[in-house]
Amino acid sequence: MRGFDPKWRDMPDYIIGITKEIWEDRKIGSLRDLYADGLIVRSPASVVVDNSNVIAATMATLAEFPDRELLGEDVIWCDDPAGATATSDAYLSSHRLICTATHSHAGMYGPPTGRKIAYRILADCAIRDGAVYDEWLVRDQSAIVQQLGFDVVEWTRDLIAREGGPTACVPPMTPASDVAGPYDRKGNDNVWGERYAATINALMAAELDAIPRDYDRACALHYPSGQNGQGWAEADAFWIGLRAAFPTATFKIEHIVGRDDPLMPPRAALRWSLHGKHSGWGRFGTPTGAEVYIMGMCHAEFGPFGAGDPTIRREYALIDETAIWKQILLHTGQHT
Repeated sequence: MRGFDPKWRDMPDYIIGITKEIWEDRKIGSLRDLYADGLIVRSPASVVVDNSNVIAATMATLAEFPDRELLGEDVIWCDDPAGATATSDAYLSSHRLICTATHSHAGMYGPPTGRKIAYRILADCAIRDGAVYDEWLVRDQSAIVQQLGFDVVEWTRDLIAREGGPTACVPPMTPASDVAGPYDRKGNDNVWGERYAATINALMAAELDAIPRDYDRACALHYPSGQNGQGWAEADAFWIGLRAAFPTATFKIEHIVGRDDPLMPPRAALRWSLHGKHSGWGRFGTPTGAEVYIMGMCHAEFGPFGAGDPTIRREYALIDETAIWKQILLHTGQHT
């Protein structure tokens, strides 16, 4: 890994290692080196520019959740030759982790509840010269909110008020608020990434028969709000519930990484968008006509079972439901 500290064995070791250093070892100041100047961090809730603002957000989170731990489940990554420099290799990683924490102090989530929570995060990072220079991430915000004892819609309504109301609150990420960054590639060419992309494209085209074709009958599923499920019916319920709420929205796969490592199942990571009107009944209740932008991220693991062809054995899909509700509430005026 040219351009990186030799203490890191490989890209997964780097990603998991710097995450622990920053959050658990309290080396927050190292973000000045580990995150490049001008870094853009996009989440459904906001777009943050420059590592100084990332440091501020990190300190605010740790002030509210001082015992926060980030447990790396997987890093699905690829080389990025087009992003390399004369002195450094470049990579794209898609990192899946479980975060555990205790809500010990007041902050973004309101007065301290003392509750212990656990939730997933998916994050795509473009990396070179030993630093992250472009990032996209999705937290399971609805899982956080519900574990703290709040209703997701009511908490989102309260957040708008606490941020100063509809004209002053932090705008969710949309094409209008996004900032173009230096990483503009689409991942790698890999059979597993393309295979998973074909499945999700089919589901978004209302071809729900792709589920019994492409998913194992006993697939393990991990969806927003901390939902853990099993089998075809629960996969069908999640994907049709999402698409039914936005039936005319434009679906686009933004990034694909496929990977096959020794002693690991073949895996794929997707980042995608769904942009259009909340015009249907589905996961988000009564249609409101609100224009909504959704940034979603997914990981999948493949494998054969018995004599069958490889199918999706595990799927991890995340959207930020609070960011979606924020857009709906701001559109309808039901934010007070």
